[in-house]
Amino acid sequence: MDISLFESNAVKSNRIVYTPSAFAKSNLIYLQEIGSMQYLRPHISRREKLNSYLFIQVQNGSASVDYHSTLYLLKTGDCAFLDCHYPYVRQSDASCNLNWIHFAGPNMAAIYEKYLKRSGSPCFSPVMPALFQTIYGDIFELASSDDYVRDMHLMEKITSLLSLLMESNWRYSLQVKPSKARQELQPIKCYLDEHYMETIHLEDLANRFFINKFYLARIFKEAYAVSINRYITQIRITHAKQLLRFSNHSIDETGAQCGLYDPNYFSRVFKKIEGVSPSQYREEWASQKS
Repeated sequence: MDISLFESNAVKSNRIVYTPSAFAKSNLIYLQEIGSMQYLRPHISRREKLNSYLFIQVQNGSASVDYHSTLYLLKTGDCAFLDCHYPYVRQSDASCNLNWIHFAGPNMAAIYEKYLKRSGSPCFSPVMPALFQTIYGDIFELASSDDYVRDMHLMEKITSLLSLLMESNWRYSLQVKPSKARQELQPIKCYLDEHYMETIHLEDLANRFFINKFYLARIFKEAYAVSINRYITQIRITHAKQLLRFSNHSIDETGAQCGLYDPNYFSRVFKKIEGVSPSQYREEWASQKS
């Protein structure tokens, strides 16, 4: 893939405009463009209705992004992650240097929505900006290579970028650090792992561990990205799948051993999560027993 160099009295750029395969565009998260820009004087860029998602990191200087009627100020190391279907205005100061990556994919709308729910902000200051710089360099190198499975490797790197974005900009409304929150919640999580087959109410759980129930519900979801009820349900369904595959228990017995004593409710919950009924799941996996 050709690297395009551009220079004027306003800007210097180094970019790769990438053309993915038809398979990549239909099935993968795929690269559209990657590059770096050095501004020699103040610059304003406006875009909208672009089928793309944009990652920006300021390498030097300062910039601003006006997005959804909010102005975000960016300094060296700061990042922005934008859905370019919506209008935005980016202003860069003289001597500002930034990296950017444009990418898209069939599932990106849902991924971006999940990102905003977890982070609350399209712009942030990462604790370790060098991690983003490393991924940028990896993607740029791959895009300019002749790798036979380049699109697959590019998706792997873009997925790593998305994971890093999720981790780096995770919103904690109570300002509880992830490691501290998980340490505080570890005894509660262990209790849930061991007693999921029992009826568990939030108030009883909070009383058992001498913690406010509203605080518990909030920090659990912030630490594990799932509510307590949802976490218990996931454990129950996981155990049910194990029993359906590796035991001869009836469907009703399986549900009861997982804390879902009403057979109809068990079947509804199981199908909602797995997309098939418990009996269908057992039939599908019957030939896979080992």
